[in-house]
Amino acid sequence: MTPRTRGPRAATSRRTRWPPAWREQGQVTAFVVIIMAAFLAFAGLVYDGGNALAAKTAAIDEAQEAARAGAQQINLAAFRATGQVTLDPAAAAAAARAYVAAAGGGDTATVSVTGDTVTVQVSAVSTTEFLRLFGIPAIGVTGSATATAETGVTAPAAGAGP
Repeated sequence: MTPRTRGPRAATSRRTRWPPAWREQGQVTAFVVIIMAAFLAFAGLVYDGGNALAAKTAAIDEAQEAARAGAQQINLAAFRATGQVTLDPAAAAAAARAYVAAAGGGDTATVSVTGDTVTVQVSAVSTTEFLRLFGIPAIGVTGSATATAETGVTAPAAGAGP
C-alpha cells in the first residue's frame, strides 16, 4: 500500500506532524537575546573584574610607597639624643599624604601613625565598561600597607633567603 499524497487527509496529517513555520517565529530571537545578555554579563565580569583587580594592586602599591615615605620621617633630635628611632608623627602623616597626592590618581588616603609604625589605607574607584550596562558604574577598591621605621641594616629572618 502506498501512502496517500493527494486529497484532504494527506494535508491534514502533515499539519499535525509538523507545525507551520509561522508558529515558531520569535522563539530563536528570545533565546539569542538571553544568551547575548548572559555573554555580556560574563564579559563584563571578566573585563571589569580584571580592571578592578589591577586598580586594587595599584592602590596597594601606592599605600606601600606612602607608608615607606612616612616611615622615613624620623625625629632626628630624639635619635641623636637617645639613639632610638622615633617618628615625627606630624611629618610622617604629611609625607604619606603628600606621596598619595603626588601620585595623581585621584585616590584618597587615610594615614595613622602609632609609635614607629605608619599605616596607610588608599581608596580608589575603578570605572566599569560592560557592567555599566547592568547598573554597576564603578567598583570601589582599597589597599592598605604598614611600614615601620628601623635603623641600619637588619639581618634577614631565620629561614629567609636561598
